[in-house]
Amino acid sequence: MNTTRNTAYGLCALDVVASIVVFNVVARLRGLDLADHLIVGPLFLPIAAIVFAIYLIEGYKDRTDMLSVDYTSQHTIALIGAMLTTMIVTYVVIRDGYEMQSSRSVIALSFVALIPLTIGYRRLVYQSLLQAKGERSLVFLGDHASCAAFREECGKMGYNQRVIFSVVSEESAAPFAGDESHRLRPFFEVLDDVQHGRVAVEAIILRESARELAPAISRQLVQLYFSGIPTYTLELFHQVYWQKIPLYRLNQTWLFQEGFQIAREPVFERLKRISDIVLSTLGLILAAPLIAAAAVAIWLEDRGPIFFFQNRIGKNHQPFRIVKLRSMRVRETAGDLYTKPGDARITFVGKILRATRIDEFPQMWNVFRGEMSLIGPRAEWDRLVENYERDIACYHFRHLVKPGITGWAQVNYPYGANLEDTIRKLEYDLYYIRHFSFLLDATIVLKTIHIMLFGKGR
Repeated sequence: MNTTRNTAYGLCALDVVASIVVFNVVARLRGLDLADHLIVGPLFLPIAAIVFAIYLIEGYKDRTDMLSVDYTSQHTIALIGAMLTTMIVTYVVIRDGYEMQSSRSVIALSFVALIPLTIGYRRLVYQSLLQAKGERSLVFLGDHASCAAFREECGKMGYNQRVIFSVVSEESAAPFAGDESHRLRPFFEVLDDVQHGRVAVEAIILRESARELAPAISRQLVQLYFSGIPTYTLELFHQVYWQKIPLYRLNQTWLFQEGFQIAREPVFERLKRISDIVLSTLGLILAAPLIAAAAVAIWLEDRGPIFFFQNRIGKNHQPFRIVKLRSMRVRETAGDLYTKPGDARITFVGKILRATRIDEFPQMWNVFRGEMSLIGPRAEWDRLVENYERDIACYHFRHLVKPGITGWAQVNYPYGANLEDTIRKLEYDLYYIRHFSFLLDATIVLKTIHIMLFGKGR
């Protein structure tokens, strides 16, 4: 945990220092009058915007893969957003008397220079952390069945960190079915390796169980915790590492646990509604040329209708008619309930609209009307909802909030094309409902921009 905090504080300090240095260097190169002294105080606004934007994309977490192309894209988008925020506040909100108003080019060029610089030292820090971690492992403590289930979940999540699977008693230690090379180890063996430095452990994952652990094991876990090795319940691990709610923990009383109040708090609902009205109005105005161009392209391709209407299920299970730009052939919208890669029903124009998400822009009208929010669980077709509520326990929990044009599930999991995909997306939807905040909404917005720019999703 100390390493995590030190990494966050260190990166934040680097961002502050880099911002001060870059802004001062650019100001001097541009020959500004204010460049005759060190600029610090006036940089509070751009530095705050930079730190906040990077925080939203988890740029201060040591578990974030800062070597990936996706992170590079999100980091770039975040700093561009910080630059625009700084520009708006500097020249629209603040009237006069602010030193940074003397040159727009200094602000713009400084942010442009900071993008590769802040990404560059993050890559170096991340590489050094990987080397320092070496073979740091997770230890999963459970029974044979839960170990097998967690191993399968790691495979589905594409999680590659080494996991040591351990059990309470030596009698239950056995290889996984069909894999003799991976034996479940008794926990006292693993503990001995940890205490003698033969195994470096990042955290211990404890399967929830109605049966209490033996007092000796509980004491050992406490000792490991105080030595700097945290213990997570399996549910908490899902939320901290994978940011989703595991469905195996759901029951009809789960809803009444702590953590759901804010999503349905009247004050927050009103604030969210006000922001939806303002942003959907602005969005419809700005998107009008794109929607008009797409409408012409749709009509020219097959002379069919421009818009597509469908019954969807909203908050508190209330049905409504969603509006989208049509992306499929008129006579071929029936058939399979899901679209698939290379689906022949999708028109040429429709492929472009889906890749760029332009087909979803008219949904801002549903947002303006109050049937949807800009951010929330995906609004599902009423025919599919009937099937899901029959086959998935507690599926109706996702109707606690308004559906959204984009959401936590949409930015973390690809388009769902079967029941298994729907179950996995529900885990992200429930995480959003339980952990709703405007910071989480801002994170979703940045990730959505990244997806739109790179054509991910369908």
